Amino acid sequence: MTGLIIVLIVAVLLAGLLGLQTEPAESHEQKVGRIDALLPQTQCGQCGYEGCRPYAEALAAGKADINQCPPGGRNTIRQLAWLLDREVIPVNPQYGREGPKKVAFIDEEVCIGCVKCIQACPVDAIVGAPKQLHTVITEECTGCELCVEPCPVDCIDMLVYIHGGKRIAADLNIIPVPEKL
Repeated sequence: MTGLIIVLIVAVLLAGLLGLQTEPAESHEQKVGRIDALLPQTQCGQCGYEGCRPYAEALAAGKADINQCPPGGRNTIRQLAWLLDREVIPVNPQYGREGPKKVAFIDEEVCIGCVKCIQACPVDAIVGAPKQLHTVITEECTGCELCVEPCPVDCIDMLVYIHGGKRIAADLNIIPVPEKL
């Protein structure tokens, strides 16, 4: 009888210790934060949401698919699938196509300083003043393309970004990035 009591006490103590070692459930806000950290932070809206955080909130709530982010592409889809325990699926073409990272380039000879591109940029990567030329801070540009459409003189091109600060146009001419603004 004493042996049975000792076994029961040990079992209760072990169960208590095991119960203490389980991690508390992740809060909704923590889950949103983890999802948001995987997204590319382009704030482009291609996913159908105003930016990366609202898309992360929709994913956490189960209201969006993991394949709505063309800038994040396959890598982001894989990471989201792993985090959310979902199947890896291809980028949904309804939201755009995956491609190389691009950055905006403003043709300074054509720019009229209207500031419409500055107002459209969700990450403040364009600097300039009214009636002055504008330029893009390459390292800050997310390639969202939201600055292109509002430009009344069509002086903004999206160029492929190459690590090391080079922007390459479709004809493969290298355009050096200014050292200082």
